[in-house]
Amino acid sequence: MSAKTKGTLPQPAGTRPRQLGVPFRRPLRGLAVAALVVAGAAHIPVIPDHLLEAPYIGILFILLAAGSFVLAGVLFFHDVVAAYVLTAVVMALALVAYVISRTLGLPLIGDDVGNWLEPLAVVSVIAELVACAAAIALSRRSPNQPGTRTSTATGICQGE
Repeated sequence: MSAKTKGTLPQPAGTRPRQLGVPFRRPLRGLAVAALVVAGAAHIPVIPDHLLEAPYIGILFILLAAGSFVLAGVLFFHDVVAAYVLTAVVMALALVAYVISRTLGLPLIGDDVGNWLEPLAVVSVIAELVACAAAIALSRRSPNQPGTRTSTATGICQGE
């Protein structure tokens, strides 16, 4: 066994080694991942204050941050349409909650009404808008487009 092949398994002719995850063949996928990470990270600093002021909001922020990070991980490693749809739904719900909190107000945090330009909120809203738009665009792609996958079974059947 030569040093060049030491520790590697022989590959059938004409095949390439499997990669971890699916390559980013479309830039919007990387944009969605980055926006999800930013959206999740933007909520972390405000969690402690909201857990004291309005515990249900603090818990929702924890869930949103965790969900954003999980979705970012799924999209980083897998090109799955269901993850794009879920990303669009979660980010759209976060945006709706933000608008309601700034217009009608939410119980226990009525002081946020009209406070549209809070710095972390602006970062979060921009990241949520970007993630939502990218996820919608990615979920609408053609199923025959190279590098797309609707399920693991489809990828296996197609030899990916």
